Amino acid sequence: MGDVNQLLFVTSLSGSLEGPVLEVGSRDYGNTQDFRALFKGADYVGIDMQAGKGVDLVLDLTDDFESLDRRLGGRRFGTIICMSVLEHCRDPFRMARNIEALLAEGGNLVIGAPFVWELHGFPDDYWRFTPSGIRVLFPGLDFSAVPGAAFTGRKGDAAPLDGNLFCIKFSSKNPETRRLLGIVPSGLIGLFRKAGWMKRLFGHRCVFPSVMVSMVGRKTAPTKGGD
Repeated sequence: MGDVNQLLFVTSLSGSLEGPVLEVGSRDYGNTQDFRALFKGADYVGIDMQAGKGVDLVLDLTDDFESLDRRLGGRRFGTIICMSVLEHCRDPFRMARNIEALLAEGGNLVIGAPFVWELHGFPDDYWRFTPSGIRVLFPGLDFSAVPGAAFTGRKGDAAPLDGNLFCIKFSSKNPETRRLLGIVPSGLIGLFRKAGWMKRLFGHRCVFPSVMVSMVGRKTAPTKGGD
């Protein structure tokens, strides 16, 4: 899976990522990105819950770890890529534990998940994540070594993982509002506020565009999968 900004994020890291590589949610839906092409010659395994193009093995990462481990031949992976998958998992906590257990010590998880996004299927949509939420899901990983990023739906539109995450506050003096909306629209917001129209027009303190969070976690110690 994954969108173009997630592909750009992984591309920026690919020179430092080691194999074997496991891609979670690798099925090609026709509008998703090809991460495999970034790792030519590497031992690369694509897994998904449904068979299809790009899928080497049909697996459900919420199954018991012993079964997953057996089907993957006991392998541990230097890199696991999981882009735009967590929100579709009924039990992301169990999935996260199994991902940690499949990651080799010293290996990296490259994870991307929506913070704000429209509802979408594959086959259903359950969750949204903050950067802190992702850290809680993967307590055995260190996310401090590699800076993560937040992306909107526009190609190349990135920002640091700070407390803002592209929040548009309805203030013409807010620099992020000016950057995202432009000088003229943010100026109009200032006029609307003075005229007392803001509450009637918007009724909210702030809004968010579509935002994806992308992070890299490094495994520093062995972990167990499952419950």
